[in-house]
Amino acid sequence: MSDAYELFQKGSKLLEDGHFNQATIPLAKARDLEPDKTSIREALGRAYFRSHQFERAREEFEAVVERAPTNDYALFCLGRALMQLGRAGEARRPLAQAASLRPDRRDYRIYRDRARAAAA
Repeated sequence: MSDAYELFQKGSKLLEDGHFNQATIPLAKARDLEPDKTSIREALGRAYFRSHQFERAREEFEAVVERAPTNDYALFCLGRALMQLGRAGEARRPLAQAASLRPDRRDYRIYRDRARAAAA
């Protein structure tokens, strides 16, 4: 686990510093070592999303949601990735779930409503 943790730390630092493409490399290696670690997969999904690799981001956030179905942030990010892929109909459910889990999050409600309108 120490190798995966070191890779996760390195990738997280790159992500935090705005080096999104570079962050995907150590984070993907960490994911390959620890595929069930949702923290790694969430960070990798964020790096993919921020580097406009929306299909890869969708895959990572979907994996997080499969392992942690009440992770509101992963649901929100899954919905956002689906929206970026032009799949508003599919985005409605995870965005609605995220907004239901965290009704205090205005951004969740905004994107839920955008998906609803785009899918109509």
